[in-house]
Amino acid sequence: MAAALRGGRVAWLAVGLLLLLPSLLLWPQHRLAIRGLGWQAGTAWAEPWRWWSAAWPHLNGLHLAANLAGGAVVLALGWVAVLPRRAAWAWALAWPITHLALSLQPGGLQFYVGLSGVLHAGVAVAGMTIWLRGRAGEVRIALGVLAGLMLKLGLEWWADPAAPGALLHPPGWDMAVVPLAHVAGVAAGLVSAVLLCRSAGPQA
Repeated sequence: MAAALRGGRVAWLAVGLLLLLPSLLLWPQHRLAIRGLGWQAGTAWAEPWRWWSAAWPHLNGLHLAANLAGGAVVLALGWVAVLPRRAAWAWALAWPITHLALSLQPGGLQFYVGLSGVLHAGVAVAGMTIWLRGRAGEVRIALGVLAGLMLKLGLEWWADPAAPGALLHPPGWDMAVVPLAHVAGVAAGLVSAVLLCRSAGPQA
């Protein structure tokens, strides 16, 4: 039992570090990384490594710092919740699916980089896995996490009622936020968790 619980924590931490550490290490050469690793319309199928690598480059220091902070929160959530190994696999599965869905961006998204979509997937996986586990006292927490995610997605998607899902330009960010990346991450995380964690107990 104890070994299985440790294994789940280690697996979740491993997926998180595969996201966060390359992002940090690539920062000194982020302009080159953006060109070589970022998601680009028209290359999604010809250069499939971008399904994963799009998460690592960042546009500016604020973008990187915000995503690293968010990543630390997602790692802490999985650690405290003692998620099973299957949850880590679900998060890993949601990673490329999140970026593949970017081709559905209203108006045609040409370019995307950053961790935010996959981090949203991680929160969705954690919330759904906790819910599916069905432990007394945890279901409300899981529902709170998932409800908070849905509220955030709704506020972002309908920020401009005239153009639902349009890119957002928060003051002071000098960059666009892509609501579809967050929606895609949550959707991919929920589906992956249901597929892989439906029968996962605390030892799985």
